Amino acid sequence: MSKNQPDHPETAIGGALSDAELTERARSVLNIEAAAVTKMIDSVDASFIAACRMILKGQGRLVVSGIGKSGHIARKLAATFASTGTPAFFVHPAEASHGDLGMITADDIFLCLSNSGTTDELVRIVPLIKRLGASLIAMTGNAGSTLAQVADLHLLVRVDHEACPMNLAPTASTTAALALGDALAVAVLEARNFSPDDFARSHPGGALGRRLLTQVRDIMHRGKELPQVAPDAPLLDAIMEITAKRLGITAVTDRDGTVLGALTDGDLRRLLASGDDLRQTATEAVMTRTPTCVPADQLAAEALRLMQDRKIGQLLVVDAQHRLIGALNFQDMLTARIV
Repeated sequence: MSKNQPDHPETAIGGALSDAELTERARSVLNIEAAAVTKMIDSVDASFIAACRMILKGQGRLVVSGIGKSGHIARKLAATFASTGTPAFFVHPAEASHGDLGMITADDIFLCLSNSGTTDELVRIVPLIKRLGASLIAMTGNAGSTLAQVADLHLLVRVDHEACPMNLAPTASTTAALALGDALAVAVLEARNFSPDDFARSHPGGALGRRLLTQVRDIMHRGKELPQVAPDAPLLDAIMEITAKRLGITAVTDRDGTVLGALTDGDLRRLLASGDDLRQTATEAVMTRTPTCVPADQLAAEALRLMQDRKIGQLLVVDAQHRLIGALNFQDMLTARIV
């Protein structure tokens, strides 16, 4: 056996657990944390409802704070609230004592996370926050703790045991706090009637924002780029138009621009495969008379779904009178990163 390989394949290099034991430990952790989250269902009580109402009625921002592992959860919750309609930001409690308290106003709501409820950095600044006139919500694992007692509202996040075998490292408790915080954020989100469009406006730079904000008009070809021929145009003219405009399609329109049909490169391949003499054929004789068309204000993601459902690679864009105003193909979706 190679010197780089352990004598016992089931034993990790430098470790004392077999593969089976590692699997057992992982499943145990997941079971413990799942049980902790399930237990949080009982924490959705009158205090939870009151916290939702307080946040909904708030005239300022939601300021979320915590230190250590609770601080990481607090940062995530601040980000979740901020992206779902509740102006929110994270303040580090230690930095708050050195000037960052200036970010907090009387109109704000201060949400602090501490498993023990006695975190020194938070306990130190809470009297100052209350003196400012800001409302205080504490999320702790101890209803009798300092933070729980001085808060305007207390949300209990108590777990029976951490997933850590020594019951020391915050694991189940932070997972439970995250779950309850998410429940608070989503409940408030729905109470605000927060829509996908609202969500997209706070996520304009990512893939989700592109899918929720980009409309067909933003990526379609228009004007001189539009491929179109008259219905009585020779088929050769339609072929030349498809080739010149490089969209794999040409619209067939009347003098007013009303779409009467369409011809795609796929249609041409099928016609050529038939072996018929097409030199004297008019375009209207072979065009598709009910091409798939979309309005310019349709979301590009919806147009893409339509292309995929109908297994087509091009779309014509029309106005309310069914006049041609644009065209696009699958490559345009790729370029706009809608796919």
